Amino acid sequence: MSTTFPARLHVLMARSAPVGLVLRRGPSKSVCSILWNRTTDEFHVGQWLRGRIYERRSDVSPDGKYLIYFAMNGRGESKTGGAWTAISRTPWLKALVLLGKGDCWHGGGLFTDQRKYWVNDGYGHIQLRDSSEVSRDTAFAPTAYYGGECPGVYYVRLQRDGWILRSQHAAACGGATVFEKTLPRGWFLRKLAHAQVGSPAGKGCYWDEHELKQAESGSSLKCPSWEWADVDGKRLVWAEHGCLFARSIKSANKLGDAKLLHDFNGMTFEPIAAPY
Repeated sequence: MSTTFPARLHVLMARSAPVGLVLRRGPSKSVCSILWNRTTDEFHVGQWLRGRIYERRSDVSPDGKYLIYFAMNGRGESKTGGAWTAISRTPWLKALVLLGKGDCWHGGGLFTDQRKYWVNDGYGHIQLRDSSEVSRDTAFAPTAYYGGECPGVYYVRLQRDGWILRSQHAAACGGATVFEKTLPRGWFLRKLAHAQVGSPAGKGCYWDEHELKQAESGSSLKCPSWEWADVDGKRLVWAEHGCLFARSIKSANKLGDAKLLHDFNGMTFEPIAAPY
């Protein structure tokens, strides 16, 4: 008997604009990019892809206008070799810059400013398309190396965006690397980033869980079903069971009620063309 899992969500939040990009995965070989207006909490579908986007090797520019992502569709006969790094205009997936990779070692990257990007190059990419809208930052190098796969981009992005690395555990042992971010009124959010073989059903080899802690009282609230979470201004935002939620932090002892921002579970693949 097959098991049906809810849509899997990961969000990329722009650093200097109230914009987010939701990457919605499900079924396993379909992914959709969705623009999130964080001021109005309105959502607009971008494009679907038949394949896999590695969300932990992806990023949006500080102003939210561009997306860099790593994807795979396994079509080895294609020009990309079946895996590629691309830069597109948010929330679309059509590549302005296309770098063929062919395998899933390394790939993806980060934005180093509004229009410059770094590529997690590893064994190298093949330049298939370029654009004058953005340029490659060949001088940038991450301050720490966490391997060529997802942590090599994801852990760097987390720390750039205000997460503090508290402890790092061996992936082979199924341990979690722990990050923390300060929230308003004495709360902080803990992210346990797992990297393991033989992960729980419905999880990939890289998956996260979360805890809320109160600094003054030392009390904690485990949130094992939160697959993504962050702070958005004065509110906490998170994803679980294919839905995106928010809640305010009212005081050192009280959290606001959870508010459903959007349920992404009912979506199905649509062949949407980018407007460029």
